Amino acid sequence: MAPLNICLQVNISGEISKSGITAAELTGLARQVALLPNLRLRGLMAIPEPELELARQRAPFARLRAMFEQLRDDGMEMDTLSMGMSADMTAAIAEGATIVRVGSAIFGSRTYE
Repeated sequence: MAPLNICLQVNISGEISKSGITAAELTGLARQVALLPNLRLRGLMAIPEPELELARQRAPFARLRAMFEQLRDDGMEMDTLSMGMSADMTAAIAEGATIVRVGSAIFGSRTYE
């Protein structure tokens, strides 16, 4: 059986309402996951706090990219940086996103009943 491809979610903005590990926990967890034969660490993902200004949108994406690059420099073979959604995809792409979630740009806003 082929290993399951995964991304580690980092709570890049430190929001209580968001899931994910802290930046301080990332290296240790990435090293542990890399040792597991049934998992393949492909990269990192994050959903930062919403921002309207492009420069403020880019800042958390730049931090995640720096973490990604540090792990790669340390020998982790990763190729995926999943960050950004419809409202901030320009900033995410500028900071190196390889996957962007654009559902609301395609399908419109979700409605909850």
